Amino acid sequence: MESAGAIATGWVKETFVDPEFTFSFIAFEWLQPLPGNGMYFYYAIMAVFGLAVMLGWHYRIAISGFAVMWTFTYLMQKSHYNNHYYLLVLLCFLMMLMPAHRYHSLDVKRKPALKKLTCPRWCYSIFILQLWIVFTYASIAKMYPDWIDGSIISMWFTAKSKLPVIGPLLEKAWMVPLVAYGGIFYDLLIIPMLLWKKTRISGVIISLFFHGFNSAVFHIGIFPYLMIGMMVLFFPPEKVRSLFFKKKPAIPVAADETVTIPKNFGLWAAVMVVYFAFQVLLPLRHHLFEGNVLWTEEGHRMSWRMMLRSKGGNVHFELKDPVSHETRKIYPTEFVSANQARKMGSRPDMIWQAAQYLKEKNKRDGLYPEIYVHAKVSLNGRPMQKYIDSSVNMAEVSWEPFQHSAWILPFNSENND
Repeated sequence: MESAGAIATGWVKETFVDPEFTFSFIAFEWLQPLPGNGMYFYYAIMAVFGLAVMLGWHYRIAISGFAVMWTFTYLMQKSHYNNHYYLLVLLCFLMMLMPAHRYHSLDVKRKPALKKLTCPRWCYSIFILQLWIVFTYASIAKMYPDWIDGSIISMWFTAKSKLPVIGPLLEKAWMVPLVAYGGIFYDLLIIPMLLWKKTRISGVIISLFFHGFNSAVFHIGIFPYLMIGMMVLFFPPEKVRSLFFKKKPAIPVAADETVTIPKNFGLWAAVMVVYFAFQVLLPLRHHLFEGNVLWTEEGHRMSWRMMLRSKGGNVHFELKDPVSHETRKIYPTEFVSANQARKMGSRPDMIWQAAQYLKEKNKRDGLYPEIYVHAKVSLNGRPMQKYIDSSVNMAEVSWEPFQHSAWILPFNSENND
């Protein structure tokens, strides 16, 4: 549905077809949109893979194909970066390990020998662990002044105050602290609540309100509904069967339960240990960089820092001929879409990529200008301040992924310039 909807809503056209230049993840510049109507066909194929996964038709091929294609489209552009897009990448690859086609599927219709009434506990345990990491880091990331004092939330609610029905509710004084502290505690405690039988139903009820509110106010795509659907993983298998699969035979309790160790258990256990160690460590990488991650963006992506800040900026490029010293200004909307320009204005890596694009474009015309960036950014409603060192020739700057980019000017909350 996500793939077909991307075509129907015009998202594919806006993101891949119309722009002259696409901001791929750095080091993945070789992943470029297909020309012409190619991206429409690309997403149509993904939609077919998704339908095949849902029906359990050639499941392994379908989920593998969808996982690879979704990952490529994720890495191909970041002007529409969203945490749940990254989560879908991870869930798709985990689904490749699942025997999700072994009960009610077209694969079982084709090969009845595939049919199984149960699956190993690890099949749902790894999803629970993944979600636990996501929500825990989301909670920790909210523990910073602009969230705790409600200032960033107040900005959002002011912008949403005209929404029908829910708009007047957002203007209530008690809503801001409720959302601020409620968000921290929900993210921190919801997985333990769902795991513990005595608090499970309460966790479900709270989750329905929490995700419903986020969907209604912030319009954050499929994430709320995905999380609601995944709550089924926390219930005993027999309860799930009685609620959703009433025609499925009950599983008899074996008198002599034995544990069967699967083939290559040691290998797969090692893979999972490495995978989850990576998931735990990756969101911490911003501590390796200087400065405020909300300002520099270094280590921000893929770290579950969700709905934390509001940034706005303006940027233009000054191209200077090193011989004649003549200069000309280039504005982002001359070569990218309005949405790309809006995102680029407060994302240093995208500003750097745009400078490299201008460098290569001029190089093809036999020109080798110096490129200087003039940018100002506002963080969480604060006054605009200079963002990029305008004395640095960006045409000569290389990207260093493992160290702070010194051309990003430091954040100063007292700066009114």
